[in-house]
Amino acid sequence: MKRKVLEVQVEEFIHSIGMLIRRVRTAAVMHDVSLTENAVLGRIQKGGPATTAELARAEGMKPQSMGTTIAALEKSGLIERKPHPTDGRQVHLDLTAKGVALRKSTGEAKRTWVAKSVSKLSDKEQETLFEAGRIIRRICEGDPQ
Repeated sequence: MKRKVLEVQVEEFIHSIGMLIRRVRTAAVMHDVSLTENAVLGRIQKGGPATTAELARAEGMKPQSMGTTIAALEKSGLIERKPHPTDGRQVHLDLTAKGVALRKSTGEAKRTWVAKSVSKLSDKEQETLFEAGRIIRRICEGDPQ
């Protein structure tokens, strides 16, 4: 493939992936939770309880900014403070039952939108799309072969 054609196709591909990510996120916006707040909830859900400093590092934020995010999530009843298991000076932040339910409904909304959209494709297009997903996974895992 000629270099210029490849560059254009790569740019279109990146744009398409970005559109897909934004559309899936939009499908999940059912509550007054910002993208940052949702990212923090997701990180706690996947990684378990964490300190404010750990969450700030993981999200590439200053601890003060994370503190604002944490305060909003606490005020909404989505996270709660718990004693740190080994350091009495720190607290762990964990999801409340309401936070778990929100994450569950968010995930369901994303899957529902994707499933509904994919169901409108032909069988061949669905096969192609899912094969592309497997290829994208390989690329992300560092093995494009």
